[in-house]
Parts: sequence; C-alpha cells; structure tokens
Amino acid sequence: MQIYLPIAELSVNLFFLVGIGGAVGFLSGLFGVGGGFLLTPLLIFSGVPVPVAVASVTGQVVAASTSGALSHYRRGGIDLHLVMYLILSGILGAFGGVAVFDILRDAGQLDLVISLGFLILLGFVGVVMLIEAGRAILKQRKGVVVRERLPNQHNWMHGLPMRVRFKKSRLYISVLPVLVIGLFIGFVGSLLGIGGGFIMVPALVYLLRVPGNVVIGTSLAQVVAMMAATTILHAVQSQSVDILLAFCLMVGGVAGAQFGAAAGKQLRGEQLRGLLALLVLAVAIRFGLSLVLTPADPFSMAVVSPGSAS
Repeated sequence: MQIYLPIAELSVNLFFLVGIGGAVGFLSGLFGVGGGFLLTPLLIFSGVPVPVAVASVTGQVVAASTSGALSHYRRGGIDLHLVMYLILSGILGAFGGVAVFDILRDAGQLDLVISLGFLILLGFVGVVMLIEAGRAILKQRKGVVVRERLPNQHNWMHGLPMRVRFKKSRLYISVLPVLVIGLFIGFVGSLLGIGGGFIMVPALVYLLRVPGNVVIGTSLAQVVAMMAATTILHAVQSQSVDILLAFCLMVGGVAGAQFGAAAGKQLRGEQLRGLLALLVLAVAIRFGLSLVLTPADPFSMAVVSPGSAS
C-alpha cells in the first residue's frame, strides 16, 4: 500500500514505514535510546531526502521515547531532578543545532556533514562500547567478579564547583558536566536527527556514575523533552517535518517501545551494551561505504536553493 509523502515528495509503502518504526521503537525501549541513530539512516538509504529524514524522525523519537519513559517512570526508574538539568541544557543545544542545520542546507553541504557526523560519532562510540562490553563479558565467563563503581565513589568531577545532590541517583556532583552533556547531545541530536541516547547512556554510566536502575529511564525522559523541542524548531525554522511520515513512524514506534522495555529485563547490562555497540558500528560502516562507493545515480534532480549558488 503506497502513500505519498508531501514534504519528502515521494511515494513509500505504508507497511514499510510502520514496520521500521516498530523495529526502532523496540530498540528504543530495549536500550534506552531514542532510535534516531538507526531510523534516520534507514530513511536516507530508502530515498527520503536528508533534511526531511532528519527533521521528521525527531517526531517519531518523541513518540517512541515517551512510551518507553512512561514504562520506566511507573517502576520508579527516572531521576527527575537530574533530567531537569539535562533538559534545560539540551534545549539550548537544540537551538544551536537547528541553526547550523539551516546554514549547512543553504550552503549545500548538509548531506556530506551528516554522513561524516554519523560515521565519526557512531564509529567512536560503537568501538568504545564494544571494547568495554567485551571485557565485562570475558571477565564474567572467567569467573571474575565485576564490581560496579558505587555512585558515591569520588572521581575528578567531585573537585568541580557548583555541586548538586541528586537523591534518586545517590550522587553529589558538580552540575557543570551534567549541563555540558545535555548541551552537546541537544546540539548533535537536532543536527543529525538522533535522540542521542546511545551517547547519553554511556555518559551517565561512566562519567556521572548513575546507577543502572535509573539510567535508561532518565535517558529516555531527557530524549522526550529535547526531541519535542527539536521537532518544533525544525517545523518552524527549516519547515522540513513531514507530518505524514512522522505519524506512520510513530504508530509502529509506540508499540515497539513497550515490547522493548519488557525484553530489556531479560538481558544483563553488559549484554545490552554489547548489542547496542554492534548496531551503532553497523550504521557507521554503512555511512562509511556511502562516502567511498560510487552512487548508482551520480546526478541529482534536487532543487538548489538560491543561498547555495556559487
């Protein structure tokens, strides 16, 4: 069943859109990520224009993440105090990301920058997560007891000023790294059309040492608010949000997130991180190939905006 996407200006199979929305929603609930790092590339590889794919995916990320966040909230798995700081800085970062998005699109460099951004960012994060998860799994098989770092253990962040107590996470740390993490993820998320959960989760675990029982729910709650603001910004400034495309992705995403949240209970933390790392690396490799391989159609019929004319 084909439907026409007015902003993307192409026809796509309805069941394909709902299906990939559901699959990515499942991953969202399973890993505590928004899923945009996978959904945006899938749409781009399917022929959806890059600006439309990036802007429209933000709406699906909101829907899928909201469904997963509610599941974790009912189980008491969200640190609302920590989320508040992440949201405030994340929205500020989103303003900057959308502004850069418009500049790159007018200059005709958006496709290249997004491909390079996905390749570098996903490649780095995927390798680091895979190495860490692999070491943890090997130690477990050898019978080595892997002790998680306690939240109250000191690290370099305890020497920074402006410390705040986060009771739910049992943390007493400077708010500065929290704001920097939120700002960075807000900027990158709005520019690349990703929720940033695959960055947020490792940052909360390894930098802030947030306990595992609240890290996924806290990440999802931040993604919901930040991506909601990004969707509005893209709709108003870049006008690239395809409502029909976003709605089809949302339908599958909401249902998939519930199943993902339930499935996540059956896997250990290092197993989840290992699987997420493999997914991240697979997407990075695909973008790397798209940069070096000759496209099937070397010519484009896209309309060039006046600002991109040399």
